[in-house]
Amino acid sequence: MSAVREQEELQREGAADFVAIEIVGRTPWELFWVRFKRDRVALAALAFIVLLVLVALFAGLITKWLGHPPNAQDPTALDQFGTPTGPSSKYIFGVDQIGRDVFSRVLFGARVSLEVALIATVVSVSIGVVLGMTAGYFRGWVDTVISRLIDVTLAFPILLLALGIASACSLGNGCVGGLVHPGLGTVIVAIVVINWTYIGRIIRGQVLSLREKEFIEAARASGARSSTIIFRELLPNLVAPIIVYSTLIIPQNILLEAALSFLGVGIQPPTASWGQMLADSTPIYSTAWWYFAFPGGALLLTVLAFNLLGDGVRDAFDPRTTT
Repeated sequence: MSAVREQEELQREGAADFVAIEIVGRTPWELFWVRFKRDRVALAALAFIVLLVLVALFAGLITKWLGHPPNAQDPTALDQFGTPTGPSSKYIFGVDQIGRDVFSRVLFGARVSLEVALIATVVSVSIGVVLGMTAGYFRGWVDTVISRLIDVTLAFPILLLALGIASACSLGNGCVGGLVHPGLGTVIVAIVVINWTYIGRIIRGQVLSLREKEFIEAARASGARSSTIIFRELLPNLVAPIIVYSTLIIPQNILLEAALSFLGVGIQPPTASWGQMLADSTPIYSTAWWYFAFPGGALLLTVLAFNLLGDGVRDAFDPRTTT
């Protein structure tokens, strides 16, 4: 009997020391964050983008401490032959042909590039998502009209279509009855007209699959209206592709803005733009390398960071990624 009591006491002591392990389920966003944190390249890209946004927001303060106003001309900064001078203690990125501080113009150019890219991305994605969900859910003639509009738009070469729109809106008082003025608004409109089609086609394909799922059938059976089903049932299930597409399209928008400004139909002088600075540096790049290198390097690093971030976000949303 004593042996039995000892065994029971040992079992009770073991039970007291035992710590129950609770299995806790993770939400899709928790799984996304766990996967994303493991991608050090994407985290480094995110840190660079956050730093770039802060620099763009506080460009005015930074130039007061380390530079000069972006449009201020300093003829004394040119050499005796009237050519721009390179980096120095006074102008850390050198000056351009008319004595403007390249450092300040690169900082303000970052503000313009981010502003155009973010606004154009938000507007184009919003239009594409709404039209894509409408086409995929209602089908029929609605789907036919929207799909053919997408096909016609995609038939045009992207840069030529953007160039034509930007050129038309850059003359006189702009276009659409003067609502779109030359400069920032023109570039945003040109990008939106092109980019909504891609996300629209992606969302349409996703909705065509989701509309046949059981939860959509249950919503219809409960008497929910079409608008309720679209925005309360379908839209939450489209968040992942929308975020992934948005992060991948931002660098393309930055490059498209730079291309339009380079060709002279984008951001208008004297507003600083990386593409415009590259265009201005073309005739003197062999003697004033800094005027080409710094805005070009800023454009390269920014586009690379957004591409790496987009790849990391896409991989983190992939359910096949191990956690």
